[in-house]
Amino acid sequence: MRTEPLRIAARVALAAVICVLPLVSNAYWTDVCVSIGLYALLSLSLNVILGQAGIFHMGHAAFFAVGAYTTAILNTLCQWPIFWTMPVAGAVAAVFALLVARPIIHLRGDYLLIVTIGIVEIVRIALINDVFGLTGGANGIFGISRPSFFGFRIVKGIQFYYLVWGMVAVSLLLFYGLWHSRFGRALNYIKEDDVAAEGCGVNVTHYKLMAFVLGAFWAGMAGTLYAAKMTTISPESFSFMESVIIFAVVILSGGSQIGVLISAFLFIGLPELLREFSNARMLIFGLAMMVMMVWRPQGLLPPRRRRYHVDAPSGEDASRDAPGEGGNGTVSGRPA
Repeated sequence: MRTEPLRIAARVALAAVICVLPLVSNAYWTDVCVSIGLYALLSLSLNVILGQAGIFHMGHAAFFAVGAYTTAILNTLCQWPIFWTMPVAGAVAAVFALLVARPIIHLRGDYLLIVTIGIVEIVRIALINDVFGLTGGANGIFGISRPSFFGFRIVKGIQFYYLVWGMVAVSLLLFYGLWHSRFGRALNYIKEDDVAAEGCGVNVTHYKLMAFVLGAFWAGMAGTLYAAKMTTISPESFSFMESVIIFAVVILSGGSQIGVLISAFLFIGLPELLREFSNARMLIFGLAMMVMMVWRPQGLLPPRRRRYHVDAPSGEDASRDAPGEGGNGTVSGRPA
């Protein structure tokens, strides 16, 4: 039975729910959904590094922080409009990722994971120490303006909802194209076996660095949206726990884009649904995670394996390539 129509129907249904949700929910749940969208955006950017390339990276909040602070500084000191700062914030985060990833990209597994944990802590401590007198120290930066689009100022929660989830939709389209491109195939080879990929001519170091840069660029732009939504940012907003949550969302998703969206809803929305059971909600949440690790270790929706359709030979060519009949370019044991 073909499952493609079912997958398309599920995606259309999910898109319809996302579009209608703020129209039937109150302001509180709309704000929760904005947070879910921001985490989904961050998780999609990390999915390029972790889900597609298989690079154990738990310092993604550092790139998020660099983007948010770049927007805050440009907006408060230079009076740049928020949307003008977005590509600059992404570029600064990407350059920072390139600088910090180049010396450590040869590390693998747990060793790389530990180093990236150090990166996010270094960034947080640097922000607390008021780098070049620009970051505001522990108090952070206040007075970030709201974004405006052709004179339309985005202020209300429902407006931010459609802004954030519109960015998520754009990300889904771009990363879907990336997954099916030559770049995406190279990342997939590296994830499966980087030694074999290098032996087949794939420049592993180059593609890993590019995955870091692309993921950081998108995380930096997500930082712009976060700064515009909160109008105030501080170093404590970009702690190691934020990296843990983003990392867990990607792991739980299995590496697929729809899985990332569902995982973001579960990680951010489920604790809010269980707020009535404040004494036991973390216990319930932890138990659900344990059950997932036992019964679904590959994640909620792992991406489908790539399939390549090759036309079968016919006629004389089929007899030449048949097993036991001189296959692999031989006929009756003699070279063809």
